[in-house]
Amino acid sequence: MSVRRRGLVGVAAAVAMTVTAGAFAAPALAGGSGGGGHGDRHRATQKAMEAAVNENAPGVTAQARDKHGTWNSAAGIGDLERQTPRGAHDRYRVGSITKTFVSTVMLQLVAEGELSLDDTVGRWLPGVVEGNGHDGDRVTVRQLLNHTSGIYDVLSDPGYQEKMFTEKFLAHRYDTWTPEQQVAIAMRHEPDFEPGDGWNYSNTNYLLAGMIIKKVTGKSYADEIKRRVIEPLGLDATSVPETDSSMPEPSSRAYMKLSKAPDATFHDVTELNPSMAGSSGGMISDTADLNRFYTALLRGKLLPKKQLAEMKKVVVQDPDKPHDGYGLGLVSRETSCGTVVWGNGGDVQGSTSMTLVTERGSHALSANFNSLDGDLFAIRDAEFCGK
Repeated sequence: MSVRRRGLVGVAAAVAMTVTAGAFAAPALAGGSGGGGHGDRHRATQKAMEAAVNENAPGVTAQARDKHGTWNSAAGIGDLERQTPRGAHDRYRVGSITKTFVSTVMLQLVAEGELSLDDTVGRWLPGVVEGNGHDGDRVTVRQLLNHTSGIYDVLSDPGYQEKMFTEKFLAHRYDTWTPEQQVAIAMRHEPDFEPGDGWNYSNTNYLLAGMIIKKVTGKSYADEIKRRVIEPLGLDATSVPETDSSMPEPSSRAYMKLSKAPDATFHDVTELNPSMAGSSGGMISDTADLNRFYTALLRGKLLPKKQLAEMKKVVVQDPDKPHDGYGLGLVSRETSCGTVVWGNGGDVQGSTSMTLVTERGSHALSANFNSLDGDLFAIRDAEFCGK
């Protein structure tokens, strides 16, 4: 799930422990590992990670993979109460990185002839996208996956924000949400624009994509991701928990402020019911698995050439940045030194993540902060540009 900071606090959170900003003082640092001088090649990345740790970003974990091998590292604090360091092999909630997994399943179904990118949402989910100007018969599967549908983002609904993204969430963190409930909330609002006439990030799009996967296959999006991606690639640290609120080990704690007040303190938001994000952002993984997944994807191990090419057809939002765009669940970005990388990022309660891979999958980087703050772009440029 991608965080949208409209009026309230960005994304939801919750749990019983509150800590002061002072707990971030003197963060513990964990150096890189991998042997063979790998740490020397990633010295700039390590420095960027250490510099990014502050009172709003307690800890960061990362893995880089290139032709020389694999480098794992971490910096900062993983558990503020115990003052233990962030782990280099932590699992974490990946947020909207989930969307790439969902889109991969959708495109596999396209390759198998089970559906078409030009199919309408109304064909598969009749009567679901209706009301206040929404019309599922005019929205295509492609428009869901590249966010050109115009469908209202459920995370923008004021009532939903109040329940999920403020301290009221403390009473709702274990609630189970269905995609049907969330889509119904989105349908109370007018569309952002006519289908195909613009671009706006909407988590509702991927809730609908998950519903379509179930309609086409008869199985949940979670089951299909497990069968089609997780198991074939051996992603042992990756899971689709659906309604399980716990975090598997090893993992650090996740932190977030539930108020914009100047004196707001952090809450431990590690445990929550991931159904609130569902197929728009409910997965758990680690840096190694994410690097393996995106590398396999970019190398054509998961999709035929035609479908991978469709995935990489991006919608550019800023004409001054022609290499930055959103494809079908896959994002392209140009680094400060001109290297174009592919991947995605995600924010969810107490967690902000990024995975980026070069065009042919020869160089990969995944990183995660256990809060909603942290300079991922500095880490990206340090790794891919050496600065």
